[in-house]
Amino acid sequence: MSMNMLTEEEVSIQAIKHALKALRKRHLAEEGAHAPAIAAISRPLIYQGSEWKEKAEKLELELQQCYKAQSRLSDQLVVEVAEGRAAKASIQEKETAVASLEKEVAQLSDECSELKKLLDEKTKGFELLTSENQELKRQLEETSMKAKNAEAENKMLVDRWMLQKMQDAERINEANALYEDMVEQLKSSSLQQVALQQVDGVVRQSEEGAEFFVESSIPTTCKNRIHAHDGGCASILFEYNSNKLVTGGQDRSIKMWDTSTGALTRTLYGSLGSVLDLTITHDNKTIIAASSSNNLYVWDVSSGRIRHTLTGHTDKVCAVDVSKISNRHVISAAYDRTIKVWDLQKGYCTNTIIFPSNCNSVCFGTDGRTICSGHVDGNIRLWDIETGKLVSEVAAHSLAVTSISLSRNGNTILTSGRDNVHNLFDMRTLEVYGTLRGSGNRMASNWSRSCISADDGYVAAGSADGSVHIWSIQKGDIVSTLKEHGSSVLCCAWSGLGKPLATSDKNGVICTWV
Repeated sequence: MSMNMLTEEEVSIQAIKHALKALRKRHLAEEGAHAPAIAAISRPLIYQGSEWKEKAEKLELELQQCYKAQSRLSDQLVVEVAEGRAAKASIQEKETAVASLEKEVAQLSDECSELKKLLDEKTKGFELLTSENQELKRQLEETSMKAKNAEAENKMLVDRWMLQKMQDAERINEANALYEDMVEQLKSSSLQQVALQQVDGVVRQSEEGAEFFVESSIPTTCKNRIHAHDGGCASILFEYNSNKLVTGGQDRSIKMWDTSTGALTRTLYGSLGSVLDLTITHDNKTIIAASSSNNLYVWDVSSGRIRHTLTGHTDKVCAVDVSKISNRHVISAAYDRTIKVWDLQKGYCTNTIIFPSNCNSVCFGTDGRTICSGHVDGNIRLWDIETGKLVSEVAAHSLAVTSISLSRNGNTILTSGRDNVHNLFDMRTLEVYGTLRGSGNRMASNWSRSCISADDGYVAAGSADGSVHIWSIQKGDIVSTLKEHGSSVLCCAWSGLGKPLATSDKNGVICTWV
C-alpha cells in the first residue's frame, strides 16, 4: 500500500515538472515566433498596422494566462507534497500500531490455548465428579432402603418387646400383691421385726441378677482417671449387674465406659442441652436423660438412636427415674415446679403433679406406685403415681435437698442436702434412723448426688474440695476419704456388683475406685 502511494506521488511530481518544462518550451517558442512582432511593436506606431497590434495584445494576454496557470500548479504541487508527507507519517504510525496489535494477538492466542487446555481439564474433572455423585446417590438410595427396612423391623421388635414387658409387669404385680399379703399376715402375728428381716432376705435373693451380687468393699485406690466431658459431668450411673458406666455431661453427649479398662465403648448424641440426670431401664436397653433444653431424651442402646423426645416441661429438667418394676413408666422433675409421669410405650405424659417448691431429685419406690421427691425447701415428699396426691411429707434438711437414693432392698431412703448432712430414712415410716456428717464434706451444688453401696452397707458423697467421703451405715462414721479430683465432685455411683465406685466432677473428670 505504501509503495503504491509513493509511486502516485512521484508520478504527480513528474507530471508537474513535465508541464513546467512544456510551458517553458512553449514560452521560448512563442518568444521566438513573436520576436518579429515584438520588434515591430517596438517601432513607432505609425509603422504598425492594426492587425499586428491586436495580435500582440492577444499574445500578451495568453502569456499572462500561462503565468497564472504556472502559479496555480506550483501552489497545488506544494499542497500535494505536504499531504504526501502527512500520509507517509500516518502510514508509519499505522504500521507501528499494526505490529503492536499483531503482538497482542499472538499473546491472546497463547492465553486462549492455555485457557482451552484448562477448560478441558476442568471438564474432565466435572465429568468424574458427576459420575462419583451418581454412584453416591445410588449408594444413598440403597442405604435409605436398608434403613427403612431396619426401622420397620425395629418397630416390630419393639412392639413385641413392649408386649412381653407388659406381661412381665403383670406377673410382677401379682408377685407384689402376694408379698403384701404375706407382710400383713406376719404383722398380725406380732412378729413384725423378724418378719421384715426375713422378707427382706427373701426379696434380696429373689431379685433379678442376685447371682451377680457381691459384698461391697471400702474403695481406697483410683483405678481409672478419665477426662470424659468438656464443661463438667453432673450425672453417672452403672448398668444393672454390670461394671459398664454411663455418663452425661455439659457437652450434651452420653458416653458409655468399660470401667475394667477405662475404654470408651459408645457415645450417644442428640440432646440439645446439658445432661443433668440419667436413668437406665433394668434390661439395660434404654437410657433416659434429663436435659437443660426442657426435654427428656430416650435412646435405644443397641442402635444408638433416639427413640423418643419427651416434651412438656417449660423449664430445665433436673431429675429422672424409671420404675423399679416396669421399664415402661418414667418420672421427671423440672424447675417449672412439676413432676411428670411418662409412658414410654405411648411416648407421652400420663400425669402431672404440681407442687410449691422446685424439685432437685426424684426416685421410684420399689412398689412402682410411689414417687419420692426432694425439694429446694428442704422437704422430701411421697406421691401416689396414679392419683398424683401427696401421701406424706417430712422436713429432711434445713437447706435444699440435692439428692435422693433408694437402697437396694427398698427400705432406706438416703437424702443429701446443702446443709452438708446425709440422712437415712425408713421408707415405711419416713423416720430418720441415721445421720451422716463430715467436717470436710460440703455439697458442691443443688444437684450433687450421693449413693448407697450395693450391699446397703456404705454411703459415698463428694465434696466441693474434690474429695470423696465413705461412711459406714452401721458405724455412722467416715471409713475412707478419697482424693484424686481437682475440682468439686458432683456425682457418685456404686456398681451393683459391689465395685467399683465411680465419681465425677465439675471439670468432666471421672474416677473409678476399687
